[in-house]
Amino acid sequence: MINWLELLLGFLIANLLGYGGGPSSIPLMYEEIVPHYHWLSDAEFSNMLALGNALPGPIATKIAAYVGFEVGGWIGLGLALLATVLPSAAGLILLLRLLAKYRQSNVVKGMTLLVQPVIAVMMVTLTWQMAKEPFTAIGIWQTLGIAVIAFWAMERRKIHPALVIVAAFIYGGLVLQHYV
Repeated sequence: MINWLELLLGFLIANLLGYGGGPSSIPLMYEEIVPHYHWLSDAEFSNMLALGNALPGPIATKIAAYVGFEVGGWIGLGLALLATVLPSAAGLILLLRLLAKYRQSNVVKGMTLLVQPVIAVMMVTLTWQMAKEPFTAIGIWQTLGIAVIAFWAMERRKIHPALVIVAAFIYGGLVLQHYV
């Protein structure tokens, strides 16, 4: 039986500390979902994240909805979404009031600038953790080739990331099925 409090706290903590939205919340959610509570495996988290990025809307709520439902059904979905949306909504209301009051403060500007490198390190760490599985499953050259082509498609050709993800799904289904 699922512990509802763990589900609520797992997503609440990740979203309370996820300064900057989805990109900074994803590594924190990963820590709660995979190593801490073992709700999903690395591969399941990677697949869910890839599919979630191909769909419209904020990634944090899609992760919460999926994991909440997988772990605790409809009640779990509701609790995970509440824990994901509530910190942002409450924080937005409070921060907008503070921002209006202290908009030109050097302290506020400094705090926001110093948080950005931490978020970058968290994203690199998450990328490294999630890259381990493809390296072992399909090999380093196949993984790097796919990464280079995806980077080229998005950065040079300006192809939308959702289309690149769909192309990767198709490639995985048609070609990589023979490697795994």
